[in-house]
Amino acid sequence: MATPHPPRRAAALAMIVVIGVWAYGWVVMKQVTSYVGPFDFVALRFALATALLFGVMALRRQSFKPPPLGLTLAVGVSQTTAFQSLAQWALASGGAGRVSVLAYTMPFWSVLLAWWLLHERPGARQWLGIALAVAGLIFIIEPWQGLGSWQSAALAITSGACWGLGTVLSKRMFELHRPSPLAFTAWQMLLGTLLLIVAAWLIPSRPIVWSGAMIYGLLYSAVLATSLAWTLWSFVVERLPTTVASLSALGVPIGAVLLSWALLHERPSAMERIGIVLIVLGLLVTSTAGARRAPMPDPPA
Repeated sequence: MATPHPPRRAAALAMIVVIGVWAYGWVVMKQVTSYVGPFDFVALRFALATALLFGVMALRRQSFKPPPLGLTLAVGVSQTTAFQSLAQWALASGGAGRVSVLAYTMPFWSVLLAWWLLHERPGARQWLGIALAVAGLIFIIEPWQGLGSWQSAALAITSGACWGLGTVLSKRMFELHRPSPLAFTAWQMLLGTLLLIVAAWLIPSRPIVWSGAMIYGLLYSAVLATSLAWTLWSFVVERLPTTVASLSALGVPIGAVLLSWALLHERPSAMERIGIVLIVLGLLVTSTAGARRAPMPDPPA
């Protein structure tokens, strides 16, 4: 029996690390809500992460020339400003596992938005995945119980839609201009972070509690979950088939639910468990259906 090629083995290991880092990242993001407001936290996190990315560009002696600013700003607003702030805001009142699953509906939004903006008509399996996801959302939100935690769910779902929009716009950017992935990521993150800083300044929030847990959460989110994991993810996408890499779209929310259950004692209800299973099945169907036609959209860091 032939052993896997060493670069493939390294990429598979990197994918496991990325899934673990991103899954635990949702737990960390939930824990810091006790010490800092959502907009303050994401502004601090991405200011640090952006500085690290530009530092990597300097070490690699890459050009600092920005990609076309129109699309770069649009991606920064959707994937950095909107996705990150809405997801963190959702965590202020919602469980980490539940919010991560709802935010990870981004592949379904990518399919629908690509149909509208790029005229890429979904196939039958993609429609099946979307139908499973809609059913899962209904079970998780439980509209027959009244509004309840509707605000957190709406914020998480909207964050996933914003990431899906950013994915479609990123695809358009690479089709038209083919920028360096590292430079494009750094510049869209910089522009999105500037808006996050403005939002953190304008939106009232409680004072930041600079505890050890807060500093740990900030460093983990900025250094490991953003800068390091993003670099490893690029290695995974380059070295592994898209079908294999797309497993991260399943592994992260599943891992987040299990870790939230174990560490935060967030036990999903029976309805939520059914909904999570349906959404994960929808992710599996949608990811494998699109794997041969287009690269998988980057999951949220």
